[in-house]
Amino acid sequence: MLPPSHAARVNNQPPLNADLLEHAYRLGAFPMARGADDPDVDWYAPDPRAVIPLQPEGFRVRRSLRQAVRNTAFTTRTDTDFEAVIRACAMPRPGDDGGTWISEPLVQAYVELAARGQAHSVEAWDGDTLVGGLYGVSIGRAFCGESMFSRAPFASQICLVHLVDRLRAGGYTLLDVQFVNEHLRQFGVVEIPRADYEERLHAALRGSGRWQG
Repeated sequence: MLPPSHAARVNNQPPLNADLLEHAYRLGAFPMARGADDPDVDWYAPDPRAVIPLQPEGFRVRRSLRQAVRNTAFTTRTDTDFEAVIRACAMPRPGDDGGTWISEPLVQAYVELAARGQAHSVEAWDGDTLVGGLYGVSIGRAFCGESMFSRAPFASQICLVHLVDRLRAGGYTLLDVQFVNEHLRQFGVVEIPRADYEERLHAALRGSGRWQG
């Protein structure tokens, strides 16, 4: 779990739904639960904030991943099974002590947001089997990445490459990934002060990205 200094839990929280999620993201905050059965969430607005640059010189793709993208047998799709992606992301991972920050109320709220066209998934399929994917929230020209999973080598990374291509083509200006981790460092993730992030977010909210289904 993330450091508690980043989090705030609101007493008497309003119902967690798509409206509340959209409002929070527009303010630069995002929710995480303390476990699968947690009925409430903590709200995060970290300082610094991690972003992946969308400029060609900023987003780094190592040679082995480029080869995997070119030679993959996976089919990459978007928004064909958003709920399956978020539920796969919610599954406990090795080293996480069996925990998850994606609770059932969060699943339902993000699924509702996806039904409104404000959350999206990028998916890797091996035939009829979902083997990797990621999801996030689209507001204005900002995409706020939430989580990814992989059940096959390179699957989630291929989805990230396709996401960046899609965001560039759609006129997006901000790819928020919240926190730095070792997995994201390879892609050129950078940390910026929260004030800078909020300035970039407000600029992105003045436009509208084009997400092609």
